[in-house]
This record gives sequence, structure tokens and C-alpha cells, in this order.
Amino acid sequence: MNIQLSKKWPIKLAKSQIFTVFLAGVAILSFLMTVWLGGMLMSAPDGLTARGYRELKAGNGVRLHAVRASPEKISLKAIETNVTDDPEDGMNGGFFWEGQLLSIAVINDRPVKGAPGDYGSGWYNIDRPRGTLVWDGATGELSVQVTDRAEELAVTDRSRYWAQGGVSMGLHNERFWQEQALLEEFPVMDEKRLRSAIVYDTDRRLWLLLSDGPCTGPEFRAAIKETVAPGKLDDGIFLDGDGSSQLKLGQFKLPGDRRTVYQMITLPGG
Repeated sequence: MNIQLSKKWPIKLAKSQIFTVFLAGVAILSFLMTVWLGGMLMSAPDGLTARGYRELKAGNGVRLHAVRASPEKISLKAIETNVTDDPEDGMNGGFFWEGQLLSIAVINDRPVKGAPGDYGSGWYNIDRPRGTLVWDGATGELSVQVTDRAEELAVTDRSRYWAQGGVSMGLHNERFWQEQALLEEFPVMDEKRLRSAIVYDTDRRLWLLLSDGPCTGPEFRAAIKETVAPGKLDDGIFLDGDGSSQLKLGQFKLPGDRRTVYQMITLPGG
């Protein structure tokens, strides 16, 4: 019996060792996969879907970074840095020149930079009327209004609204939208540049949008119409573009060409 045990024991021990090593390997592999996936969720766009992030691809090849947000939860502010270096999450806003804001950026009848009526403060769409996205806090309605100054915006309560200027997208105006955009001096519309926009759907949700690569204005607009809230998209505006197309959402950052911008649309922290 002792001899039989001495012959069988090493065999049993070997099987036990193999099984133990197998379990240990599974545990290690599971741990490594958890760490890897955790890192992916922290850094990759797909991990940000809980905060309304989507990555969309249109049939024309344009890829979009899209962030869905409730209008009452966003704000506007003046900055003097790259959006990705600001402590708040958000994206670039309207046009600017040498630190002066060329697009309306107003909250409750106060421009984000200076006083009402000040040049470059965000009170004006400077030089001409342009498409301005307006959130009426009293009614919850969103609209695009073409104007050159904040005092002409139609809102229910002037202490409960915000307005972001840009260039009209004319999402219900297929025939004449390009003509209107040119009247509003949409820059380099037919050149391939990085693009940004803010649009809204019939459920009163906002979509903050950046192209993943250079595209023309018409290509960008077509991609938005195809992929963002299909069947429910209402209207929106083009924002500043090219190297000013910038987004920060947690650890996910799109810095454009790293230039400084002077106004941003902020999102609540996540």
C-alpha cells in the first residue's frame, strides 16, 4: 500500500499543480483584462457614452465627435486659453479676432466679456446679422435667430436665457442655406478644415459637434443631418472651426491646433 501510494501521489500532485497554475493564470488574465479595459474606458471615446458622447460616421466619410446635453445645464464663458487646458469641460464657441469676440455670447442679457454694448464683449455678431442659437429658459424652447445684437433677441424673460452666435446651418432650408451662410460670411466654406457646430433636436436636446478631420462646410452639414438624431434634428449653427475646433470631456481632449480661443460653451462635470 505504501508503495502504491508513493507511485500514485506524484501523479495526483502533478495534476493538482497543473490545475492550480491554470486557475492562477485565469485570475491573472482576468485582472490584466480588467485593468486594460478600465484604462480604455477612461481614455477612449466609447467610455464617455454615459455623459452623452457618441462617435458617428456618415456615408460621405466624415466622422463626428458628438456630445448630447440639456440646454439648461450648459453655460457660456470667456476664456483665454485652449479649451483642453480650461478646468471646465466643454467646446469652443463663436468667432474672435485678437481677443475680441465677434459672435454673440450672452447669458441673461449680460455678455460674457465686458458690459452690454461693449465692442468685442459678446454683445454683438460684429459686422452683420448672423445665426444665433437661443435658449429661452422660461419656455424651454430653442431657436436660431438671425441678428447682429443681443438686445434684438426674442425671449420671454431676459433674466432667463442664453444665446450663442455663429453662422446659420439652415437645416430646413436645403435650397438656400449656402446662400444664407455666405451672407453671414461663413469662412472657407468650401475648403477642407476642422469644423464645429451646435444643433438641437425636436426633443429639446443640444448636440455639440466636432469633425474628426478636415472637411468642407457642406460635407460637415450633410454628415450632421445623416447621423445626429435622425428624423428629429431641428436646426443649429456653425461655430468657429479649423484649429479653434476644440473639445474637452474628462480625460478625452481634442485641442485643434493648440491655439488659444476666447470663448467656450461649458458642460457640467461628470
